[in-house]
Amino acid sequence: MSDSEELDLDGGEATEAGALPPKKGGLGGILPAILKFVAIGLGALIFIITVAVITFNIMNKGGKVQTVTADPTSPYVGKRPVYAYYTNIGSITVNTRDTTGARYSVTVVMNIGYDPEDQAASAELSNRQVELRDFVRTYFQGKYAADLSPEKDAQIRREIQTILNDRFLDTAKVRSIMFDKFDVMEIY
Repeated sequence: MSDSEELDLDGGEATEAGALPPKKGGLGGILPAILKFVAIGLGALIFIITVAVITFNIMNKGGKVQTVTADPTSPYVGKRPVYAYYTNIGSITVNTRDTTGARYSVTVVMNIGYDPEDQAASAELSNRQVELRDFVRTYFQGKYAADLSPEKDAQIRREIQTILNDRFLDTAKVRSIMFDKFDVMEIY
């Protein structure tokens, strides 16, 4: 043997100097490719989960409850707002507009809800107490008994609130109308 020949200790054929031995087939050649695809899949899964969690937190405002609505009369109200109520109108009893057939009488104790922080509303409602009593009296005198049925309660509340806000009050904003008493009785 010469110095230029390499010794083959594995028992195989001698290779040329600097050349790599050929790779053997089987599982040893496929294993790195499988591990590479598993690593890519795990990385993609982690990325998707991270994006989903971040998106959910942004949409959910960091876990804060989103129950604020602009319209308290909406059927989708979560928390109901708390109002201060003007209760000094008192009890008012008037006859309805019905003139033929049965005659009816209405007794109303109405409360007006406004924002508790609005001190101007409280002052304006107090200053207009006599006018409010007259408004309630004339409003219910102008209605027929059929217009005052329990099915039309929400409509009556909205109508009174709109009239008070649009035509009656200057700075105060009525947020709610509540009735302590609302009796429609036939007069014999």
